[in-house]
Amino acid sequence: MILSGLAVGAVLGIVMQRGRFCVTGMLRDIFLQKTWRTTVALFIVISVHALGIAALTSLGVITPSYGNFAPVAVIVGGFIFGLGIILAGGCASGTWFRSAEGLIGSWFALVFYALSAAAMNTGALTWLNGGLSSWETSLTTLPASFGVSAWFFAIPLAIGTALAARHYLATEKKAVRLDVPFWKRPLHLYTAGALVGLIGVIAWPLSAAAGRNSGLGITTPSANIATFITTGDVERLDWGVMLVLGLFIGAFAAARATGEFRLRVPDATTATRAVVGGCMMGVGAALAGGCTVGNGMVQTALFSYQGWIALLFIALGVGAGARIWLKPAATPTPVAEATPSSAEDRVLPFQVATGAVALQTAPRVKKARPLGEGRYALDQMGAVCPFPLIETKDVLDTLESGEELVIDFDCTQGTETIPQWAANNGHEVTDFHATGDASWQLTVRKG
Repeated sequence: MILSGLAVGAVLGIVMQRGRFCVTGMLRDIFLQKTWRTTVALFIVISVHALGIAALTSLGVITPSYGNFAPVAVIVGGFIFGLGIILAGGCASGTWFRSAEGLIGSWFALVFYALSAAAMNTGALTWLNGGLSSWETSLTTLPASFGVSAWFFAIPLAIGTALAARHYLATEKKAVRLDVPFWKRPLHLYTAGALVGLIGVIAWPLSAAAGRNSGLGITTPSANIATFITTGDVERLDWGVMLVLGLFIGAFAAARATGEFRLRVPDATTATRAVVGGCMMGVGAALAGGCTVGNGMVQTALFSYQGWIALLFIALGVGAGARIWLKPAATPTPVAEATPSSAEDRVLPFQVATGAVALQTAPRVKKARPLGEGRYALDQMGAVCPFPLIETKDVLDTLESGEELVIDFDCTQGTETIPQWAANNGHEVTDFHATGDASWQLTVRKG
């Protein structure tokens, strides 16, 4: 039965890769884009998951266990994790599937995420984890506190989520997409959310049958891989480990099949952020009792205090991290002209006033390379999400209406976020095509 985890993980990896399903981006959009449109996808996961778990529990197929709520550990851990996923460029599951797309920076984040989580669970940092987690309450879940069935929470949540999804689908501007065969097209984010939720429901009884009474999870399985590699303890190789390995395999297969795999080496800044972010992810997730999957999708579907409080503080950490680190690159300061040293070199005031001397001014568009005839080029090759979009917005703000920006990028998520942002903000995508494996060029005409 343990190998069923590999199969479930492979399907999950395919869905997440094809849906560009990253919870970091969903939470980040609340602060950067001022919209909940993508965040609704997370609530779709939770809603489908909650209905499925309630049904399986009612039928006696599964018997979830509920831990006591440890507020200090969950709040501190959730916030640290939120900061970490901004630095790392992706949440726990997002880091796994981006690693499968060939992002070496995500490999760094993944390694240090697994190692730091292992240190918190069974290694040198257990004192920190145990110390903060020991301050716990008797609270477990909202249904238990109110003495009602989980259905009383699951059904209203599902209805509210459905209404929100309907609203955003009705108001969503149609964006230009890549002209590729149907099977290469990305999944709509809401479709991916429904599938992830369904996979989570299926995962629980399969995991329980293998002796692991839990559903989807990323942090503990990742830590178990690190522990197995360093100690050789085969007991660590459980259903959850098979799940995350399957996730990687499925995402890799999907990326290879659709031309979205390519090894991409990060620059020093991105690599450093990935390492630091990975460490913060591992520490934060271990303290909070889970990541954006374990807490944000599973514990929330159980309506546990841990899940919802952790998700709230992960979101707050994401917001703080976005404000601190997700900014456009500074524009280089123009080099000052040398001061004239002779009388012949000096420009006299009357010469300027009469137009006898043309004043040299800084270029209006400083980050993009001029192509002529109102067209500019922006090179974002190697930039990780969300920087291609951030820089596109920054440069487009300096263009005049009707001028065009040609963006070269290799961030998979950018194939969805940039054209959708352009459509939502009244800009026209005049050209969008792949230039090679995991590399694209998109032209935006400012509206």
